[in-house]
Amino acid sequence: MNRPPFIAIGLLAACVLAYEVLLTRLFSIVLWHHFAYMIISAAMLGYGASGTVLTLLKEKTAPHFGALYVAAAAALAVLMPSAFWLAQQVPFNPLELLWDQTQPVKLLAVYLLMMLPFFCGGLGIGLVFSHFGKQSSRIYAFDILGAGAGSLGVIGLLFLAPPSKVLSILTAVAMLASAIAIVELKMRPRWLMGLFLGLAVLALTLPAIPVRPSPYKDLSQAMDIVGARMVEERSSPLGQIAVVENTRVPLRDAPGMSLNATSEPPPQLGVFVDGNGPSALTKFDGKLAPLAYLDQLTSALPYHVIPDHGSKGRRVLVLGAGAGSDVLQALYHGSSAIDAVELDRNVTDLVRERFSDYAGNLYSRPGVHVYEAEARGFVNASRERYDLIQLALMDSFGTASAGLYGLSENYLYTVEGMQAYMNRLTPGGMLAVTRWLTLPPRDALKLFATAVSALEKSGVSDPARRLVMIRGWKTVTLLVKNGDFTAHEIGAIRRFCRARSFDTAWYPGMRAIDANRYNRLAQPYFYEGAVALLGLQRQEFIDKYKFYIEPATDDRPHFFRFFKWDAAEEIFSLREQGGMALFDWSYPLLVATLLQAIAASVLLILAPLAFSRCRRNLPTAPVALYFLAIGFAFMFMEIAFIQKFVLFLSHPLYAVAVVLCAFLAFAAVGSWLAGRSQAANKVTFAVTGLGAIAVFYLAILPDLFQQLIHLPDSAKIIISVLLIAPLAMCMGVPFPTGMTWLAGVREGAIPWAWAINGFASVVGAVLATLLAIHLGFAAVILLSVLIYGLAAAAMWRFAR
Repeated sequence: MNRPPFIAIGLLAACVLAYEVLLTRLFSIVLWHHFAYMIISAAMLGYGASGTVLTLLKEKTAPHFGALYVAAAAALAVLMPSAFWLAQQVPFNPLELLWDQTQPVKLLAVYLLMMLPFFCGGLGIGLVFSHFGKQSSRIYAFDILGAGAGSLGVIGLLFLAPPSKVLSILTAVAMLASAIAIVELKMRPRWLMGLFLGLAVLALTLPAIPVRPSPYKDLSQAMDIVGARMVEERSSPLGQIAVVENTRVPLRDAPGMSLNATSEPPPQLGVFVDGNGPSALTKFDGKLAPLAYLDQLTSALPYHVIPDHGSKGRRVLVLGAGAGSDVLQALYHGSSAIDAVELDRNVTDLVRERFSDYAGNLYSRPGVHVYEAEARGFVNASRERYDLIQLALMDSFGTASAGLYGLSENYLYTVEGMQAYMNRLTPGGMLAVTRWLTLPPRDALKLFATAVSALEKSGVSDPARRLVMIRGWKTVTLLVKNGDFTAHEIGAIRRFCRARSFDTAWYPGMRAIDANRYNRLAQPYFYEGAVALLGLQRQEFIDKYKFYIEPATDDRPHFFRFFKWDAAEEIFSLREQGGMALFDWSYPLLVATLLQAIAASVLLILAPLAFSRCRRNLPTAPVALYFLAIGFAFMFMEIAFIQKFVLFLSHPLYAVAVVLCAFLAFAAVGSWLAGRSQAANKVTFAVTGLGAIAVFYLAILPDLFQQLIHLPDSAKIIISVLLIAPLAMCMGVPFPTGMTWLAGVREGAIPWAWAINGFASVVGAVLATLLAIHLGFAAVILLSVLIYGLAAAAMWRFAR
């Protein structure tokens, strides 16, 4: 065995990284968001624990290298589907985390199950490195090449097959890696190769592991209703689409429809994305009269305010068109030109092809133009001007009101996003945004504060004259006008609300007596909030408010984050009175994940070394600080850039795959260059370089993304990789340099250095997300630079 199993290593690394990316898609379906921070942390824990095991059992594993490597690859193949299947059997429900004492244990069980495949993958790769140490550079090249191919290749596979089937494909590839390793290592008996090839084929032919959404997700609840049946399913990296029909208990989707309404919706199909929804696919025969119910929604307000320009008609842009409800609303109100933008092609294809007759060929009608694009990218690239830009109500009420989106980035509702929309309005044109009504007010006031900030940053001296907000019993609609509202328009707004028993929350010149008339609250909270957000004491009001309603920005795009530590104790004290509905569970989940990451990494990485002979070789404080710092700093930089590239690449899954691939590949290049360099202060040079690049990127990336966001996905992926490359190359220098130095002066401390770095990586993946939500991505990147600086100082100290 003079030659490492290069091809097998590449396939194994591809499986591990592809599985890491795939889990973000699978957990998005099973739960409510991609859980990327938890998955990356679990992956690092698996790798770290495998390194500890190899360190402790080095002498025992050496004679059995070939068999152990094949066993590790085969175990990875078995554990990828089985660990995910077992994780689905754990009755973990994030909504019960704060009052069910067993939920933290169940979360830990899910975390450890997710770690197991990565442990096997890390064990296999680590075995090869330890056995063929003199060929590490070539092994590393195949390892990184495979990892990059896997993280990007899984995106292509998700376009061709549903996530459950992709999981089967990865299982087959891992079995293939075992078979190829037997050939490359010239192992006997040779029939083992045939066995693993047969198992690879079997993995492709067996039924895929079922992916079951949580019973608390909207799709699960809809399918529990008698008469429900699924009539269509489609899948892509952007989402798993399910269309549900129920003729016995028909869907009636009309969000926040006036209680005065006498008409009802026509027959509808429910369209669910990743189990969330539904949005309505409405039966349409070309006649407008059955669509009268759409005039009874708060979102119909702008059509009663904006003139139709006679024969010219209104020009309307619908962002997040989905199955077409907002397009139907625009048609009902006589709009002559409607541009509908939807990111997921599967959704528009349902309307244009599979259900074209049912939908009345809605997306092929004269004047209706459908664009498959990300909303911000389309707006930035467009040169058209619109009388109305309608931002559709895209999330379901259940997920929006239960704090399920608290960790999710959303660039639609940021200050910069609103500025982009307003730049595409005609003189007198309006932006209309409809949100679910939550009590006490959260979404609506945060949206209002964001609009005020966007107007001020656009040079508007008196935002109060350009804003209108109304509320029904379940929805809130905000209008932002490109110009001041006139007395005639305000009269139309009041008549619209009076006829439908909607309440005005703000319009220019509004008095307190005009608020809170129909859907009465203890106080006119929405009006009082709007007045405070328009006043001179705005920041004081925001700071003292029980919920976090600071305007969302592209640097802190967590629009659905309302949690404040100051109010947590008060809300928690109300849990027995139903107050837990006000608690954003995503924060406790994140904190619980952080605590379990610390506990698991101590138990699986640090503790085994502490109770072994390695405890005699404890590193000095500067050495420990160095490896701890570079572990935290690397993960902080990586996680922050993953989240920062979500806007540019249009989807979290793309960002995870591309950014992970680029960081790994070019960090490997930096590591290789560091090994060839004889410079004594290469860590200082690398840290100085990455600091300069990071600060430069913080200055240019917002404008650069805005200019390039309209480009095709392939072009944006290439640009992203090129942007990350120089930064990642610098970040690849500190770790191998520190290891090389340590090998020359105190080799016995290497296991501890590996373990300390692994501990920091596991904890840093979760901690970076927590800090990004609180401080913003820019702050996390700057913090990473400072920690790298601390590492450079520690290196200077112990190198002396």
